[in-house]
Amino acid sequence: MFTLLHRDNFCGARRGRIETVHGFVETPAFMPVGTLGTVKGVELSQLELTGAEMILGNTYHLSLRPGEDVIRELGGLHQFTGWQKPILTDSGGFQIFSLARIMKIDEQGAIFRSHIDGSKFELSPEHSIKIQETLGSDIAMVLDHVVALPNEHKVIEDAMLRSVRWAKRCKASANHSYQKLFAIVQGGLDPVLRRDCIEMLSELDFAGYAIGGLSVGETAEQMYEALDFTLPYMPIEKPRYLMGVGTPVDILNGILRGVDLFDCVMPTRNGRNAFAFTDNGAIRLRNAKYKTDNKPLDENCPCPACRRSRGYLRHLFIAGEMLGPILLAIHNLTYYQRLIAKAKTAIEQNKFIELYKEYIQQINNNETNQ
Repeated sequence: MFTLLHRDNFCGARRGRIETVHGFVETPAFMPVGTLGTVKGVELSQLELTGAEMILGNTYHLSLRPGEDVIRELGGLHQFTGWQKPILTDSGGFQIFSLARIMKIDEQGAIFRSHIDGSKFELSPEHSIKIQETLGSDIAMVLDHVVALPNEHKVIEDAMLRSVRWAKRCKASANHSYQKLFAIVQGGLDPVLRRDCIEMLSELDFAGYAIGGLSVGETAEQMYEALDFTLPYMPIEKPRYLMGVGTPVDILNGILRGVDLFDCVMPTRNGRNAFAFTDNGAIRLRNAKYKTDNKPLDENCPCPACRRSRGYLRHLFIAGEMLGPILLAIHNLTYYQRLIAKAKTAIEQNKFIELYKEYIQQINNNETNQ
């Protein structure tokens, strides 16, 4: 399902192609997050225009509402949402971390109290795979145990070993050949635990491998260091997915080191809060200085938000008009996809390091001038 097309001669950055039954994904790629079967505030025709090739859905949330059986009756996740390109579903492992206050865990799996109505919801490795098969996603993730950082070594080690045992159970219960299963590497910030986890998971020969357990409390520098000692051990011929990351700088740092796939809620969440990414730095539209600003958000951006003035976009947020968050979500997603497109071209030309250095310098200059 994965073809490695080119590796930059001067760094770890790589170009590849993932083939699924719903089409191709050119990597590196950024997946907008559609937790509940929708990327918040963005209609599908607009989502496609941003350049997105694959979106992400969430097993835990979709199982609670509307339920995987409802989605199956309505034709599966692609038909249900109207998105006919590839879909990846997370396993629910991140909710073990994010919803820890309403969750208990043991070797069998996790038991949640629904954040909707308080009812009990049990999620084992086998159940997670069954839900994802019912949803009909192109790529499914194994259920893993995610813990916060920093943490005690014993806690991180136990979570890593449990994640490996759960990965084995996930693979043993997977039945659909069209749905590719990705394993998730855990181990916190410990090089030995990460290496051991990869070695154990590699023996099981998954279709792809994700780096999990990051962006859960560590600094950006710690995350980059973890990538430095993790990626060299990951199979070269399989896609590599950095889960839940992150800022544009984080994504470029991941690509630099050899990551192929990314997802994050940041572009849409920040957009809903009047925060826009641009080639000239971040713009916080609630700032009064944009009240009479007639310039577009970004002169180089083709999105619908950039056909309006900053002053108009600010007005939408101040007035509480729903169009403001919608337009900025579209803009930020477009920005991410434009950055990814530049990265692909740079890799093909063996110039990714130049792109990376230019971007970092631009960010630093913008911060200095603000």
